[in-house]
Parts: sequence; C-alpha cells; structure tokens
Amino acid sequence: MGDAIALAIVATGVLTAWAAALPGLFLVLRRQAMLTDAIAHAIVPGIVVVGLATGQTAGPLLIAGAAAAGLLCVGLTEAVAATRLVRADAAVGLVFPAMFAGGVLAINLFARNLHLDAHSVLLGEIGFVWLDTVPVAGIEVPRAVLSTGALAATNAAFVAAFWPRLKLSTFDPGLAAALGLRPRLVGNLLLALTAATAVAAFDAVGVVLFVAFALAPPAAALLLTDRLGVALAIALAIGAGAALAGYPAALVLDASIGGTMALAAGAALAAAAVFGRHGALAARRARAAARTEADCRTLVAHLAQHEDGAAADEENSATGLATHLHWDTRRIAAALMAAQDRALVRRDGDALHLTPQGRAMAAGLSGSARGGA
Repeated sequence: MGDAIALAIVATGVLTAWAAALPGLFLVLRRQAMLTDAIAHAIVPGIVVVGLATGQTAGPLLIAGAAAAGLLCVGLTEAVAATRLVRADAAVGLVFPAMFAGGVLAINLFARNLHLDAHSVLLGEIGFVWLDTVPVAGIEVPRAVLSTGALAATNAAFVAAFWPRLKLSTFDPGLAAALGLRPRLVGNLLLALTAATAVAAFDAVGVVLFVAFALAPPAAALLLTDRLGVALAIALAIGAGAALAGYPAALVLDASIGGTMALAAGAALAAAAVFGRHGALAARRARAAARTEADCRTLVAHLAQHEDGAAADEENSATGLATHLHWDTRRIAAALMAAQDRALVRRDGDALHLTPQGRAMAAGLSGSARGGA
C-alpha cells in the first residue's frame, strides 16, 4: 500500500510538472511569466461560478470555467495596459489580485457548501491524492493522475502541433502576423491551456506548486542552452526530477510534500543561475575575457606607440607597464599571457617586442581610430 501511495503522489507531481512546463517555457520566453501567477489566482472566480451553477468541484466544466476566467484576466490586463495610464506589469498587478479577491469573497459568501476554500486553491495537498480514485480497467487510479495526465498530453499535443507557429510568434510576432500565422490567436490558446492546467492542478497540488513548476524548470533550462527543443527537454527533466527528489526529501524533513517539490525546482533554478551557460559564473568569465581582450589591444597599441621612441627600453618593459598604464601585477600578467598566447608580443627578459602579427593588429587599431575620428 505504501508503494502505491508513493507512486500516486510522485506520478501526480511529475505529470503536473510536465503539464505546467510545456506552456511555461513559451510564457517565460514571451516575458509573460507573471501571467502564470496571475492566471493561477484569477481562475478562482471561474471555479466559483461553475461550482455555483453546476454544484461540481471537478470535471471538464470546471476546467472550462477556469480557462475562461484566465482569459478574462489576460483581456482585462491588456485593456488596462492599453489605456497607457499604467505599465503592463502594473496592469497585471491590478487585475489578478482583484479577481482573486473577488473569487475568495464569493467562496465565503456563496460557496460554503462546495468544499472550496482559498487555502486548498493556493496550497492543495498532494499527499492526499491517493484517497480520491476512479476505476480504470478494474484498477483504482487517483483522479489527480488522470486529470494532470490528460492536461500533460493535451499540452504536449498542442506544442507539437503548433511548434513552428509557437517559435515564430514567440521570437518574431511581427513576421508571424505578416505570414498570416495569427500569433495573437496562438498566444490566447497558450494562455487558455495554462489556465486549464492551473485548475487541473489546483485541487491536488495547489496553484503555488503549479506556478513553481511552470516557471522554475523552463527558466533553469533557458540558462543552460540556447536551443529551444533542448530547453524544452531539459525543462521537462528538471520538473520530473524536482517531483522525484521532493517526495523523499519531504519524508526525511517531515515537511510539506508540495512545498519540498517546489523547493527542489527552485534549487535547480538557483544552480542553473550560478553554473549554467548563461549563469553568473559564465557571465563573470565572459566579462573577464572581454576585459583581457581589451587590455591585450591596449598593450599592443602602447608597445607600437613607443617601440621606436627614445624611452622604448623603459616604456616597453613588463615592469614599466605598471607605471605607464597604471595596471596592477595581476592585470599585467593576464594581458601579457593573452598577448603571448596569440603571438602578438615576444618577451625578452623584461623587454617586450611586437611580433609581425602584433604590428598588424596595431596598424588595424590605428586605422580604426583614424576612421572613427
């Protein structure tokens, strides 16, 4: 029984991660990441309206109502931003708290008998998904596994079917519109699927874990690669890994399972932000390389300017660079090593001499300077 419970919880987490990361990658690329959180909160009024009208707290009607509420949130946000009275990010911050507050108020006033509350919508409880099952081919399967699995399959089918349109409308919406690919419609479908995924996830895992899975794995993946297909595969792998690692970690820590899964996704993002291809260490190395390149050019220009002068012995020496270029020892060593590695400078004891390649670079730098002047 214990293995079945663990399998139900982990499977729900993995499927939720996949369902969220598929649209989440494109929302991050479109700089609409905040809309994920907005939609996840704005679906509450849609859930309440459908619940009051039908008495249901699950099912396709609830998903449709939540998706409609999510699109309403996006439409209202665009309408507020179009007034130019506030910026687009401020418009998001105005609309979705109002919709969420309205949904919570409606729950407290009209939906007390629907077994809905703001805590369950926000946090859910993935540890109890094994209690709500439906028979499938004679086997009791958790309802959450079926719903999140269906949304993961739907989102995967959408991404596969619209892959060229999604790429072009994400990176060049103007060209996509000129080619008649209707990028606005594609974007609205993407947001509708995001809303549907949020409501499928809210009952089992809550919107907080949904938002973590929708944003952290795609953002981490984009820090690791520039290729869209590879980024999608990495995002799915990170999401699954966070779910797989979060469950045993929660048991060891005696902590919230959903919270630990979200923490694992955040840890992956933090690691990518530091060690990834576009992370902090890579950026630091790139800045250091650019500075060394600039110093190498400065060194070549300095040596070319003084190599025929009366003070060449003093000016064009390793010890003289500290005085004349005001560089510290470490900077001098890095510039000299780079220049020697590129065969631009030859060192004879303390004396520095330009090679033919170095003189060619100096001539090019001098010509560029005259051209710019």
